[in-house]
Amino acid sequence: MAFRSKETMKKILKKVGEDNITRGVKEALTKNIPNNKVVMGRAKRGLFAGRHIQFGNQVSEDGGNKSRRTWKPNVQEKRLFSYILDRHIRVHVTTHALRCIDKAGGIDEYLLKTPYHKMDTEMGLLWKAKIEKMYEELGNKEISFFSPEDEAKFEQSFKEMKLDEKIARREFRRGLYGSVKPEKISDLEGGGGESDGGVGSSHSDHEQLAATA
Repeated sequence: MAFRSKETMKKILKKVGEDNITRGVKEALTKNIPNNKVVMGRAKRGLFAGRHIQFGNQVSEDGGNKSRRTWKPNVQEKRLFSYILDRHIRVHVTTHALRCIDKAGGIDEYLLKTPYHKMDTEMGLLWKAKIEKMYEELGNKEISFFSPEDEAKFEQSFKEMKLDEKIARREFRRGLYGSVKPEKISDLEGGGGESDGGVGSSHSDHEQLAATA
């Protein structure tokens, strides 16, 4: 059982280099990195919200015999929608983390509100840093409003697009149903007349037989 903060710090120093990090930055990193014990390997690939494997004894009712056992967290694979990314994120989360996300109001709010020292998984730290950077870039963008004349032009263009779409659909229907030749229609109508004529002739023959009788 090892401390996750020490392992994470070793990875950061290995990637960046100890000479490239000043003492103040190193102290700030040690404060932000969670200092807790993580045993489960799959906890690195999800949001567990402090829920990890636990160890204890199972005591029998009759003799009070103790046997070692473990309690694993209830981990689910969910698709959570992120508004800043405008897509769903497939992630392994515990039921406790799901309740925390619902209470915060979404995956973005949960990652923004949870401090770094409480984000006990590497995946959570990565997503938190990424979303904070995206929100910061979004806040630095300039917001421009359209004038009423431009809005009226946009509405008119949308109406024209809808009219063009209706015309295209109408032409498609005409081409689809207008492909039947008029000769086939007349043949179908003529066939119906012949059948009616056959029924009439049989009726007249029946009347003639009844008269002779």
